[in-house]
Parts: sequence; structure tokens; C-alpha cells
Amino acid sequence: MEKKQLGDKMVMPFTIPSGIVTTDAATIEKIANEIPEIGIITTKSIGPVPRAGNREPIFAQYQPGSYVNAVGLTNPGAEEFAERLFRISIPDNKFLLASIFGANKEEFLFVARTLEEHVDGFELNLSCPHAKGLGMQLGQDPKMVAGITREVARNTSKPVFAKLTPNAPNIAEIAEAAMNAGAYGITAINTVGPKPYMIDGNPVLTNKVGGLSGAEITSIGLKCVSDITQRLGNIPIIAMGGISTADHVRSYMSAGTSFFGIGSALIGMTDLEIAKYFSELVADLKSGANDARFFLNDEVKMTYSRFKVAESISFGGSFKVVKADSYLEASPGQFVFAWLPGIGEKPFSVMDDDPLTLGVLEVGPFTKAFNALQKGDEFYIRGPYGGQMPDIEGKNIALVGGGSGIAGLYLHARELSNNNSVTMFFGGRSQDRLFYVDEFRQFGKVILATEDGSIGERGKVTDILKAAPGTYFFNCGPKPMVEAVLPIELGISDPESIFSSVDYLTKCGVGICGSCADKKGSRTCVEGPFMRPIPR
Repeated sequence: MEKKQLGDKMVMPFTIPSGIVTTDAATIEKIANEIPEIGIITTKSIGPVPRAGNREPIFAQYQPGSYVNAVGLTNPGAEEFAERLFRISIPDNKFLLASIFGANKEEFLFVARTLEEHVDGFELNLSCPHAKGLGMQLGQDPKMVAGITREVARNTSKPVFAKLTPNAPNIAEIAEAAMNAGAYGITAINTVGPKPYMIDGNPVLTNKVGGLSGAEITSIGLKCVSDITQRLGNIPIIAMGGISTADHVRSYMSAGTSFFGIGSALIGMTDLEIAKYFSELVADLKSGANDARFFLNDEVKMTYSRFKVAESISFGGSFKVVKADSYLEASPGQFVFAWLPGIGEKPFSVMDDDPLTLGVLEVGPFTKAFNALQKGDEFYIRGPYGGQMPDIEGKNIALVGGGSGIAGLYLHARELSNNNSVTMFFGGRSQDRLFYVDEFRQFGKVILATEDGSIGERGKVTDILKAAPGTYFFNCGPKPMVEAVLPIELGISDPESIFSSVDYLTKCGVGICGSCADKKGSRTCVEGPFMRPIPR
């Protein structure tokens, strides 16, 4: 697979479509610098002002290899995103393609002008199927598409792609209107739909409907691309829609495209797995093989299982330990999503797996509703997610927890105490913020600190943290706590022996949405959630 001309650059012809993986500036930088096969770096869709998007669930698997999503164009706004792009470094041999949206041509132009000095080109999102007044509602009208494209194209010297919807019966006509208005090329296709996905009569997505992606839409994408090339000939097209193997790439090449977007196929992959996948894909295209398919995670756990509340124990009013009526196999450090139909879903550490036990701090509408569940009430779980704990035997282990983060260490204590010496250092504002202390004591020594001195030593967890050289540390708690204990721990042990879980916002749990990226650009839901320290 050779490099292709795109604007004034020669780049490798692969990208990850907008809204998938490379949604955070740090992740953009990481992927751009670490995966040579990805030549086009496409941003999430950016609008003129910040947009919160839809409440979770925003992403679901409705059949193996096929997905439905309704993210809702979540973004920080053009001015903030420009600041974030300013702070990162992209190699010169990469093409940074900014996906942009707006309600009219003036808003599109504002976003383009705000981002122009930081990017190599623009992709006009005229195809999002689940945002009212945006995307597809503009992109089904050839005149509207032409007007928006013309406004942006005549005000920038950089390539402009129009991203089109497969839901229009005349996609080739719309593509022609965009090209005649000054587009450099076409991106095809966005997701199909919107359509609902139901479980037990309940719509899974909080938005109720979403766009379809993955294996089921491969044939739709190929037909749309073929229709465009038959009408317009050899124009630049970034093709996407169900691409996951070299055979799919070959089919799209036969349809007349030279650039390829691969998105849903990356579900569940770590950064290293993504890198190996793209490397194998390019090797397949050179050799005629189709071996990259073996990297696909066909059995990602996105199915929902029904549980009932067996017991709910209150600690200090705002925190509860909720025990389910049955077992869920999980490893220390893993997490699940709890879903209440019509209300939403949120991720929680697996506090215990037999029975499934969750520690829930009430901070918003979902956790309030969850903590209001009574014995016998039903809820749904998907997962578990996250990596597994390293094999450790015959070592000193320190578990360091703060507040509700203590819940994420119970399985560690239970499992690690079998073959190691475990000491637990827990801190909180007051005694009612510390829970399960007696249960933890069966696994080792527990040392406590509270800011008001109501139990243990008066102070913070940093005041009680002491360990022998070579100790393995597992930290779980709020970001300020983790940042405070790391310098102490690095003075005792090497970074390879320190693991920390910080409450980054994860919305999908399978590495697709990118919302849980840390400062390194790692997606903590698939790389962690317990991560080693960032190198200094």
C-alpha cells in the first residue's frame, strides 16, 4: 500500500473516522506519532460552541460486529478545541482533517476560520443522523450542501471534504453538488439510520434512536461509493462503512476509492493492538492475504444481563453498597456499566463478583435513581471491562484508596492476599466516608486517616502512607489523591510496580468514544483502568 496525494501532502491512505478513538487532542497526538499506517488524522466533529451531547448509553452492539450510536455531537466548541490543537504536535507526514458542523453556512465558516491555522483540511459533517437541525437534516438537500460547501471552500485554501449520508436516495447528486461548489473530495458514508435498538421493550440508547455502523452497513457503503464514482469518475473519496479487513479495502478500491476509514472494527483494541492491526492490514494488501481479521474483537461483551437487588447497605447517606442476586465473573480492577432503562447508565468498579457488588456514591440523577432501588428491583449490567491484574506472588502490596475509590480495591484485597502481604491505606473526610473497613481487615492490615480525625489518624492518606522498598502499589480514588500519593510511591518503588485508577469519564467502555483519555492520550477503559505513572 503506497502513499497517496492529499492536498499538498503524500500520506498513507488510512484514517479513523470522526468521533471514534481520536476524539481527544492527546489521543490525536498519540495515534499520529505511533501508527505510521494512519496518514489522515480525523478529529471529532467540532461545532461553534460547546455541546454536551446525549446522556449514556450512547453506544450499543445490536448484533455481532454491528453497532448503534447516538453520541450527539459532543465537543468543547471551536475556540477551546483550537487551543487544545495548539498544544499538541502532529508529524509533518500526517494530514490533520478537522470534522466540523454547524446549523448553517455561517456557523460552518466560523468553525473553519477558528481551526484553520491548526489543521490541514476540513470535513463538513453533513450527515450525522441523530442531531436535530444538524448533519443529515442539512445534508439531504443538494442546494443546502452546495451552499455550505461553497461558503467554506471559497474562504480557505485547504482541502474541503463533504461527508455525506447514506440515508439520502440521491447521494451521487448530492456529491456532485458538493464538488461543483468547490469540494476537494467526498467522505462517504456516515452511519445509517437513525434506528432504535430495544431490549425487553426498552430503547437502549437514551436518545432512543441512533446511527448504525459496522458489518451490517458494508454493502450500503460500497453501493453509495459506487454510485458516486459512476457519476463523478475518479475524485478523492475517503470511503468508510463496515471496513474491517483487507478484502473490504479491496472491494472499496474496486469501487473507485483511494482513502479508507476504519472505525467500528477497532472496538475493544488497545493502542498496541490497533498498531498491530493496521500493520497487518497493510501487509495483507501487499501480499493478497486477509489476516488482519484475526485482530478483530468479535466477542466484545456489550450484551446486557438482568440482575435484581438482593441487599442495599447505606454508608453516610450518599454512599451505598448494592449487592445483586447473582454472580458476575470479574477480575480485580475491572468495571461494569449499570443501566436503568429510561434513566441512563454509568460505569462502576466491580467491588465484588460473588455476588456482584457495586459501591455507588450519589452525585447525579442516575446514581440517585440507582441508590433508590429496593430489594427485588431490577437493573441491567454489561461488562466487565478493563485489563486484568498482573501476576504477583510473594510481594508486599499496598492498596491506597480515597473516598468511594475504596470500592475499586476490594477485589484486589481479596485476590492478592492469597499469595502476598497486603496493607491498606484508606483516607476520607470523615468516618462516614470510609466503608467496609471490617471486611477489608480479613485480608490484611488497614490503616486509616480522616480529615476531621473521627477515625484513624487526623489528616490525609499521604500522612499515613508508608511502605518497604519494592512494594507494589494500587491506587484508586479522585485525581488529586492519586497525584498526591504518586511522588511518595515513586520514592519507594519503580513505576512498573505502581498502578493507579482515576475516575476518567468513560462512556462506552470499549475504547470507541475516546472520552476516557488520560494526559498521554491512552484510553483508560481499554488500557487500564489501573495505569502505570506517566513518565516524567
